[in-house]
Amino acid sequence: MNDKYFLDTNILIYSVDNLEMIKKNRSLALVNEGVISRKGVISWQVLQEFLNVATRKIETAFKPQDLNEYMKKILNPLCEIYPDINLYQDALEIKISTNYSFYDSLILASAIKAECTILYSEDFQAGQIINGVKVVNPFID
Repeated sequence: MNDKYFLDTNILIYSVDNLEMIKKNRSLALVNEGVISRKGVISWQVLQEFLNVATRKIETAFKPQDLNEYMKKILNPLCEIYPDINLYQDALEIKISTNYSFYDSLILASAIKAECTILYSEDFQAGQIINGVKVVNPFID
């Protein structure tokens, strides 16, 4: 992969959850490649959503000390986008043009701000291109 790519929260969750091993393996490969190549990106929003789910909703929830270590090794190197007024304005513009929810629009705005060419997610219409970012569902062929 030569281009930067954005990882939606569901990709991070699948990468640590053992319920769906096919999704776990594909997600784990994307996360690991993103950290190693420095081409994977998440935003503060994805970080917060992941921390919330990882402590209570996955099969084997993280203990706080383990999650802190995961944050240092994986989440921090991936996290590149933090909020500012322009990001919120961009998200509102995307919401208007796509009719996505505000939070999905914020994910797209973050991917655009990070200059990613791909957004990996299963929550958007696969194949759609929004402001130069192609939505790819990594779980479908």
